[in-house]
Amino acid sequence: MKAKVLVVYYSLYGHVYRLVEAAAQGVRSVPDVEADIRRVPETLAPDVIDKLGAGEAQRQQARVPVCEVSELAQYDGIIFGAPTRFGTVCGQMRQFLDATGQLWAKGALVGKVGSVLTSSATQHGGQESTILGLHTTLLHHGMVIAGLPYSFQGQMGVGKVTGCSPYGASTIAGPDGRRLPTDNELEGARQQGQYVAKLVRKLVA
Repeated sequence: MKAKVLVVYYSLYGHVYRLVEAAAQGVRSVPDVEADIRRVPETLAPDVIDKLGAGEAQRQQARVPVCEVSELAQYDGIIFGAPTRFGTVCGQMRQFLDATGQLWAKGALVGKVGSVLTSSATQHGGQESTILGLHTTLLHHGMVIAGLPYSFQGQMGVGKVTGCSPYGASTIAGPDGRRLPTDNELEGARQQGQYVAKLVRKLVA
């Protein structure tokens, strides 16, 4: 029987979307583990999204199915991806997670692997606080937390500006949103997905 990992995310401009695609690749690189990608519901009106200059990025993600809260219980592991907003998770992901009360009451996520990745506009824009803040929610659900181990050497260097930390993969969008995830950041997301998949496979076994 194959283990299943859900990669559920929110991405306004597409930076987190690129990370979760890489994370899903990492999951699928592990034998007997499947990965599905879902996005959380949008809370912004279409005209607001267009005014923010995110219309094209949203249209590119339209093919990704919207996640139902009940789907979370069907998976053995879940990777959450969301950008930071002033040092904490964006409202779309927060609203989605705030609707998981019935799952919590049933203990539906207890023992499942949970992991988080994120993006921010600046290098010190709250990547770690956003990931750690989401860890709190996952711990309340009884999930087993997985970060990004230092076996990913791409987080060890100081020679260039890059995201990723032992808490999880991350990217830096830049003040105008034009900076896309680098090869190093995408590799961090891939290795995080692979790490989650290996843990999930062991727990399912």
